[in-house]
Formats: sequence, structure tokens, C-alpha cells
Amino acid sequence: MNQLTADIQPDIARKPFVLATDLDGTFLGGSDADRKALYDWIEANRDSVGLVFVTGRDPEFIVELTSRQGVPRPEFVVGDIGTTIARVTAEGHVEPIPDLEHDIAAAWGDSGDRVRDALADIRGLTIQPTRFRYRVSYDMDPALFDPSACSIIDAMGLDWIISADSYFDVLPKGFSKGPSLLKLIAHLGLDASRVLAAGDTLNDLTMLECGVPAVAVGGAERPLLERVSFLDHVYVAEAIGAAGIAEAIRSLAMHPDI
Repeated sequence: MNQLTADIQPDIARKPFVLATDLDGTFLGGSDADRKALYDWIEANRDSVGLVFVTGRDPEFIVELTSRQGVPRPEFVVGDIGTTIARVTAEGHVEPIPDLEHDIAAAWGDSGDRVRDALADIRGLTIQPTRFRYRVSYDMDPALFDPSACSIIDAMGLDWIISADSYFDVLPKGFSKGPSLLKLIAHLGLDASRVLAAGDTLNDLTMLECGVPAVAVGGAERPLLERVSFLDHVYVAEAIGAAGIAEAIRSLAMHPDI
């Protein structure tokens, strides 16, 4: 165990419940009242509730988000659709964990420029301006999108994800939210049966598939619901966003005090 792990493992590892949640449409979804109810419950139960953000958002967004009053700060972040694995300091900084990112970086190599060049002329894709470390992301116009982009990325030995019928993301082969969440769970010594994964779009699919208890919140996109419909460990909530998370915690008896 390295010093970083020794410093941060005991606190979250001893907690009987850990919420590993997507942000947009999930933890940040639903009504103001529903979000406040969930966030207040987390803050009131910090001694027994761990929090991990598993998101497509980058670390800068996480820092800005958790500086807002009322938004709980996670202990860890699986960001950039699983290509960032980081701890969150007491000051709110997001610090990548090199031991967990080494194979992600190796699988990506120098693919950023290669991907941008290969997809430069593909219809329906507009590259996002952020220069992510180990991914390339596009806004996608589904009416114009040329699906040859998928075969181009396949031929490059990389992975692609289309989500919310609006985004096209290119990732290192074999890395996404689910595999990276499992890496973090193992690294921290968490009991996977006490981790609840929550999501609402196809870029959450590998997280919901990875075997930990999971919830597809109300309002989740239909393609995600179709893919998880046969998975016994995935609870499909009726309530939207944050309220759907709370519904799943109650229904799956993940924590006694909600």
C-alpha cells in the first residue's frame, strides 16, 4: 500500500454504504427539492455514507461544482468517462492517482492527435474544445452523423461511446466508467456489495453492468434501459434523478436511515 492509499483508505473503506453516481441527469437530475433532500441526507450521514462521482465531466468541472453551497463533495472521482481516477482533497482539489491511471495512459498513448486527424472530416461531429488527457470528445448531430466514425475508431484499436444521442466519445481500449470504478473499489478495499452505482445514459452502461448493485434512475435514456433490462442487479427507478437514487437506496436496503 502506498502512502497515498494509507492516508485515505481507512475513512471510506469503513463506511457501510458508498454511492458511486453519475452527475448530469442522475445526481444533478430531478427537482431542487429532491436534490436538496438527497444532498442533506448525505451530509447528515457522512460517517456511514461514502461518495464517488463517476462522470464524463473533467476535474475542473468537479472543482467548480463542489465549490457551490449545498453540493456534497465526493471523496473520489472517476471522471472523463473513466479515464481519470482521482481523490478529492479536503480543500476540494481533484488529484489523479498515478497507480490507477498508469495502464489507462499506456493504452491511450499519443492517440489524441491521431483521433482528431482521423475524424476531422466526419459529418455530424464537432470536437469539444477541452484537451482531455486520455480521451477525445465530440458533440454529435444525429441527423448528420456518419457512422463510419465507429469503424475508423475500431480500426485504430480504441473504444467509442455514443450517449444521449448527442455525444461521441473516443476512449482507450477497455477503459470506461465500469472498469475504472472496479479498479477504485479494489484499490480502496471496499465491499462491492455495499456500493450503489447510479446512472442514466449509455456512457453509464459499463458502470451499471459491472456487477455492483446499480440503479438506472427515472428518465434514463431508453437504449440504456433496454441494455440493462435483463440484469437482476440493476434496479430501475421511477423517480427522476436524485429522487431515483434515494428510491433505490430504500428499495435495495442499502442504508437503514433514509
